[in-house]
Amino acid sequence: MESIDLLVLRTTRDWLAAGHRTLLATVARTWGSSPRPVGSMMALRSDGRVVGSVSGGCIEDDLIHRYTNAYGGPGMPGGMPQVVRFGVSADEAHRFGLPCGGTLELVLEFAPSLPHLEQLLADLDGGNLVRRGLDLRSGETNLTATTTPELFSFDGRHMLSTLGPGYRLLLIGAGALAEYLATMALFNGFSVSLCDPRPEYTAGWNVAGVNHLAGMPDDVVRAFAPDLRSAIVAVSHDPKLDDLALLEALHSPAFYIGAIGSRRNSQLRRERLIEHFGESEASLQRLHGPIGIYIGSKTPAEIAVSVMAEILAAKNDVTLPGAVSVTRAKEAEQLARSL
Repeated sequence: MESIDLLVLRTTRDWLAAGHRTLLATVARTWGSSPRPVGSMMALRSDGRVVGSVSGGCIEDDLIHRYTNAYGGPGMPGGMPQVVRFGVSADEAHRFGLPCGGTLELVLEFAPSLPHLEQLLADLDGGNLVRRGLDLRSGETNLTATTTPELFSFDGRHMLSTLGPGYRLLLIGAGALAEYLATMALFNGFSVSLCDPRPEYTAGWNVAGVNHLAGMPDDVVRAFAPDLRSAIVAVSHDPKLDDLALLEALHSPAFYIGAIGSRRNSQLRRERLIEHFGESEASLQRLHGPIGIYIGSKTPAEIAVSVMAEILAAKNDVTLPGAVSVTRAKEAEQLARSL
């Protein structure tokens, strides 16, 4: 499953190519609480079909009534991009289903350029990171290749967003946990790769859509070329595989690096990496282990839920409270039992 951004762009391209009038809406600014973050996109076709989301649904309904003929309305207008605001008053916030005090601005592109979208999607499908700019006064758009993801920005005239490539997850080690984790990552729009040089573990793998990478894990991590949108998780339970992969990952810009294991095994791993491989407490700060948030999970499926939650928190730049740390939570349980 690809990311929602790519789905919106690809659907917009397909609708335009088929001759449909299509509106591309982007959440440009928010104040207070808002259902969707800035940069979120949706496409609206002249007959009322929608893909993507800019709210919990009420704003989408309003846009359908305003700009399509689905309910006998005027149909899709043309012209220059516009900025519309929702939720300015308490009544509007209630009407549009916004949280109390929430306000958002949308940039509406009434005539997206088909050649522009075709070029953008070709660049994204080629694995490139692309900066897309829109000048609201002229309606002109531009694409610039970049190597550094930037935060979405909008100053009232210029809208700038960095798109693709999608988030990637590299799993070291096949098995039940890896299968559940791969399934959840695919569902969340990650492309997933798997490395396990042990054929007895990969023979029974049954998750479709996962890229199998041959070779030893450290070589595979190096060839994978982790970037700021990459996560690497070692779940083989074999130090010969996990440790070398983690060593390569720790010297990459990957946003999440983690390894399965108990508190004792995680501590032993840290000691090995420091004693035998020249790592330090500082360099191991990026290493998550035990991985996941504490939800009392015991089964592979529940552990995968906890790990995916931690990966998504890191992706969204959310600092989790110490209380959800597996290590701290179990230490608190032990202390409570001793009292």
